[in-house]
Amino acid sequence: MLNELSLLKLLAHHVKFKLKFSQARSSRIVGNGQSSPCKLYKGQTTFYRWYRIHSRQGTSFNIQKTALNKMGSVAPALVCLGNPLLDYQATVTSDYLAKYTLKANDAILVDAGSDDPKMAIFEELLKFDDVKFVAGGAAQNSARGAAYVLGPKQVVYFGSVGEDKYSEKLLKENEAAGVISMYQFQEKIGTGKCAALITGHNRSLVTDLGAANHFTPDHLDNHWSFVESAKFFYVGGFHLTVSPEAIVKLGKHAKESGKPFVLNLSAPFIPQFFKAALEEALPYTTCIIGNESEAAAYAEAFGLSEKDDLKAIAQHIVGDSKDRIVVFTQGLDPTLVYSADGATMYPVKPLEASKIVDTNGAGDAFAGGFVAGLVQGKSLESAVDMGQWLAALSIQEIGPSYPKTNVKYQA
Repeated sequence: MLNELSLLKLLAHHVKFKLKFSQARSSRIVGNGQSSPCKLYKGQTTFYRWYRIHSRQGTSFNIQKTALNKMGSVAPALVCLGNPLLDYQATVTSDYLAKYTLKANDAILVDAGSDDPKMAIFEELLKFDDVKFVAGGAAQNSARGAAYVLGPKQVVYFGSVGEDKYSEKLLKENEAAGVISMYQFQEKIGTGKCAALITGHNRSLVTDLGAANHFTPDHLDNHWSFVESAKFFYVGGFHLTVSPEAIVKLGKHAKESGKPFVLNLSAPFIPQFFKAALEEALPYTTCIIGNESEAAAYAEAFGLSEKDDLKAIAQHIVGDSKDRIVVFTQGLDPTLVYSADGATMYPVKPLEASKIVDTNGAGDAFAGGFVAGLVQGKSLESAVDMGQWLAALSIQEIGPSYPKTNVKYQA
């Protein structure tokens, strides 16, 4: 980013620049200022790049910049890190899942640069009558959930997106939810997307990370004031596939400053295929969140004999830590909270089946409500109840969303 003095110096060349800027456009200067037959002074070339990237009206960058300018000086209590995605959500049949060898509650990654036939799903969903586009990404869903409880300007979210119309939608959704977006923009890579394939109350997730896969730790460094002022950290486990270095950077700060650091396991494939990254992050955590499927995957990855014994799995994660807690959700079954003091089960309040609209994002909503409770200084029992309450609100909406009218939590 150019400072004001540098910009003034560049503007001093304005008359000469106008002519050469026109030549540059016709010569198709690329983003690094090279490959052009016209000659630009070094400062003019820099200004061209700055002008091209930052002067476009209505772009994602400027939407984020405008939102930040409106807020003035803020010190959010919660910093979240994850993979921002645009969800393509549609109802499919079991035959459609079988066509791509998907399970009813799968969560897999695909690569747009590969020949994976599952990439066709995104184009096919565009033809579905009930397809909906929802701001997604697990940690981003949780960030909006936490903001639903904590209020505006209390949650900041880091992730990487493309400079495109899809990131504009994500920015607007976050702004409406009161979340401060601190996106790292990728000019040549599109915003990531996730196909949420709904069958009954189940959802199978197929994700092309796109720009989300290109987050770098230096983006945290460039906005470290948010990190220093935060009181709490929440990281989606999916980010272990992107930048374990960024997670460790946040974890080290949290540990050195005595701040709580929550990591969500996010999906069974995280402990299965990203065990090393998970092991690197675990020492910095004060809380691990997961569900029964992720717990079983953890048990298998770490060679535990009891794959269905949630208490034993939680005990292994806690290890000899006196401060770490583990929270395992089980859908409608009681939520397990385990710490050095032992295990406690918290029953889930039943919700009429007729009120359930969409369970996609229920786990993200639980995490958002639970973490928000901890940020507010609530007891573990109250924080779990807040997580269950927010999850119940979310599944009465379409996609990983929350009621438009703010509903206040009541114990």
